[in-house]
Amino acid sequence: MPRHTKRSERTAPALPDAGSPCPCGLPAAYGECCGRLHRGEEAAPTAERLMRSRYSAFVVRDAAYLLRTWHSSTRPPRLELDEGMRWSGLEITGATDGSAFHSRGTVTFRARFRHHGKRGELHERSEFVREGGAWVYVDGTFLD
Repeated sequence: MPRHTKRSERTAPALPDAGSPCPCGLPAAYGECCGRLHRGEEAAPTAERLMRSRYSAFVVRDAAYLLRTWHSSTRPPRLELDEGMRWSGLEITGATDGSAFHSRGTVTFRARFRHHGKRGELHERSEFVREGGAWVYVDGTFLD
């Protein structure tokens, strides 16, 4: 007879590996998409690409990458990611500037999550600037 487990006994969903679809939503495997940025093999070429890679860093719980890509004036001294948070989808709803020809940019997005089993959504407009030639996150404004 099969054993039935309670929801609380189930294991957490596996984190993406190099061959998994990238959490950022682009049509590539994690290892060749955001994984390259997380490993420091390349830098995000646009503010939107940095936003996507930061979302993926929350999914894979890469606090070091999040801190590395945070502006020096707003970066916290450390970052502890909530083990109860499970990010489940990203939708970019708008972007202004933020290309290779800009020094500033904004990205508006919706990110879906479950926190200790409860569904939620984060709607934010994030501000990005170049610092030392690389795109970094400055801060964000919650919307809705």
